[in-house]
Amino acid sequence: MQVPLQLTFHDIDSSEAIEAKIRERATKLEEFYDRITSCRIVVEAPHRRNHKGRLYVVRIDVSLPGADIVVNREPQLNHAHEDVYVAIRDAFNAAQRQIQDYVRRRRGQVKAHEAPGHGRVIRLFPAQGYGFIRTADGREIYFHGNSVVNGAFDKLEVGSEVRVVEAEGEGEKGPQASTVKLIGKHHIVE
Repeated sequence: MQVPLQLTFHDIDSSEAIEAKIRERATKLEEFYDRITSCRIVVEAPHRRNHKGRLYVVRIDVSLPGADIVVNREPQLNHAHEDVYVAIRDAFNAAQRQIQDYVRRRRGQVKAHEAPGHGRVIRLFPAQGYGFIRTADGREIYFHGNSVVNGAFDKLEVGSEVRVVEAEGEGEKGPQASTVKLIGKHHIVE
């Protein structure tokens, strides 16, 4: 870190054990990204009425080149945070995940989820339990009635719009669909 770790305690006495755990976890963050410019941590035990135990809040502010990561664990959501070490662990785990996501985005390694293909039923053989779909790019894909989601094969008609996931490799009748889903009237057109 370019700026030394800043650690603050509010409504809780600092202890060497807590400070050591926090410093250890802060150092470990640098294993995930070595260009952290600063890290500020606040540990507090706010006074709450109608609680049996004190719930600890751990706030972590990490500055990275071009981004700031903020973790603020809300105690009312997790009564395990009556233990300060659990609150510290959870906060640092969240910071670690956010740093890893930041690194992936910087490297361009964010997964791109492809939308399922779109097409129309062009031939249907109900007695035999199969049909063919023409995709948006003009290809024909075979599908079996078992690949139609929610047992909707009987609802298909020639011209029905469907979402289609193509199976790896080809079947006897060429490209084959692994999943076919009938699109209702209120769908998003790509």
